[in-house]
Amino acid sequence: MIMEATENTVLLGRPLSLEDLEDVARRRRKVGLADDARAQVVAARAAIDALAAGGDAAPNVYGVNTGFGALSETRIGAADIRRLQRNLIRSHCCGVGAALPTEVVRGMLLLRAQVLAMGHSGVRDLVVDRLCAMLNRGVHPRVPSQGSVGASGDLAPLAHLALTLIGEGEAELDGVVMPSAEALAKAGISPIELEAKEGLALINGTQYMTAIGALSVLDGEALARVADVAGAMSVEALLGSRRPFDERLMAVRPHPGQAASAATLRKVLGPTAASEIGSSHVHCKKVQDAYSLRCMPQVHGATRDALGWARKILEVEVNAVTDNPLVFLNEGERADLISGGNFHGEYLAMALDLAAIALAELANVSERRVEQLVNPHLSGGLTPFLAPNSGLHSGFMIAQVAAASLVSENKVLCHPASVDSIPSSAGKEDHVSMGSVSALKLMRVVDNVRRGLAIEVLAATAGLDQRLPPKPSSGVEAAHSFVREQIPAITDDRPLSPEIEWVAVQIQQGALLGAVERAVGAL
Repeated sequence: MIMEATENTVLLGRPLSLEDLEDVARRRRKVGLADDARAQVVAARAAIDALAAGGDAAPNVYGVNTGFGALSETRIGAADIRRLQRNLIRSHCCGVGAALPTEVVRGMLLLRAQVLAMGHSGVRDLVVDRLCAMLNRGVHPRVPSQGSVGASGDLAPLAHLALTLIGEGEAELDGVVMPSAEALAKAGISPIELEAKEGLALINGTQYMTAIGALSVLDGEALARVADVAGAMSVEALLGSRRPFDERLMAVRPHPGQAASAATLRKVLGPTAASEIGSSHVHCKKVQDAYSLRCMPQVHGATRDALGWARKILEVEVNAVTDNPLVFLNEGERADLISGGNFHGEYLAMALDLAAIALAELANVSERRVEQLVNPHLSGGLTPFLAPNSGLHSGFMIAQVAAASLVSENKVLCHPASVDSIPSSAGKEDHVSMGSVSALKLMRVVDNVRRGLAIEVLAATAGLDQRLPPKPSSGVEAAHSFVREQIPAITDDRPLSPEIEWVAVQIQQGALLGAVERAVGAL
C-alpha cells in the first residue's frame, strides 16, 4: 500500500521534528514512506530474508531464530519462525490500567513507523505502509497505559500497538472501541502475518516514552508562556513593579530562559506609562514585591531552560533507531546484524523527570501569587479572598486551596522514576530505566500545572476587576477581556470548578495566549 505523497504529507525515513509529531498526533496530518527510505527498508529486509533462507543451518541471530530475553540462547526451528513472531506479540500484551489517549497512540504509531523506515530493522516495507494506513484512516489500537519498565524499551505498550496490526486485540475507530479485525476491515486495511524478526522490530524501542514526552514538553513550552501572562496579570492586580524585568538586569545574568521570560513579561506588561494601573502607583512607598512576582524571570526561565534540554533529547529520540538487533548493510558484502541496547530509555527517563520537576515549579510559584491575591495582608487593598462581601462570601478562598492541592500532588509526582530499577527477564535485563513511569508522571504534572495556572488567571482577573476604572496594560487587558467575555465578574458565591476547567481548556487550546498575542504580538 504505497501512498502518493502530497506537500502536506509527513515523509517517514526523513528527519521528523516534534512539531511534525504533534501535527500527526493531534491534527491528523497524513504520513507516508519516502521513496529513498523505502529502498533502504527493502535492502535491509533482503538481508533478513537471506538469513531466514539458510534454515536450520543459519547462525543464531537474536530474535530471528532464537527466543527472547533470558531465552535468547534457545534455538527456534525454521518451521516456527512466523509462529515465534506472533507468539511474541501476544505474550507481551500484558499492559494494565486505563487506555492511553488517542493522541499518544497516534504519536506511538508515527514513531514506530519512523524507526522501521530508517532501514535498519529488517522489516518489509509493507509493515511501514500498514502503520501509515492505520494513522491515515484513524485506526487507533487500544493501548493500556501501564506495564513498561523502559527497557527493552516499551515492550508491553508497543505489543498492544502491534496486536492491532495483526488483527487482534481492540482498536478505536471514529470514537468507537471495537475488535481490531473489525476496525481494520471498516477502514479497508488488511491485517498482516509477521515474518522473521518483524514482531521483535515492532516492540523493541522507546516510542511510548517518546510520544508522551514530546507532547508533554510541547505543552510545557506553551505553559511557560502562559505562566508569564498569568504572572503579568497578577503584577497589575497587585500593583506590582515592572522594574525587576528590566533588560539590563537580565543581561548581567544571561540565562536564555530568564531573558526570554523577562522579555515576555515586558511585552505583556508594557511600560508603566502605558498602563493606567501602573501609572496610578508610581510614587507608592512599596520598595520591593514578593519573590513570586519579582523573581518570575528567574523561576519561569529555569523551567524554560530545563524544557529546552528535554527537547534536545526528544529531538534526537524521534529520529533514533531503537530496536534490536539492527541491520547494517555493507557494500558487496554480507550485512552485519548487531545486537545492542538502543532500546534503553535512560536518556528519556532523566529528561522527562527533569521536565516534570521544571513544570511543577510553574504551578508552585503561581500558587504563591494566588496567595498574594487572596490574602488581605498582602494584596494591597483587594478584598479578603477577592470576595464581593467578605464574610458573607468566600470568594476565591477554596480556589487557593485547590491550587495548593495541585502543587502538593506535583511534589509527590516529581520524585524521579529514573533513579529506580527492578531487574527483569531472569536477570538478563538487569538494569531498566523506568522511563515509562517518568512519562506517565509528566502527563499528570502537565494537567495539574494547566489547572493551577487557570486558577491564577481567574483570581488575577477578579483582582483586576477591583482595580477598575484604571485600566491595565494592553496585554493584560486582552487576557482580562478574554476571560470576562465568557465568565462574568463575581457578585455572589458560585461554583468555580466549571470556570477553572474552561480556562484550563482555553490554555490547552492556545486560545488565551492567542488573545494576548493579538494585542501585543507573538510571545
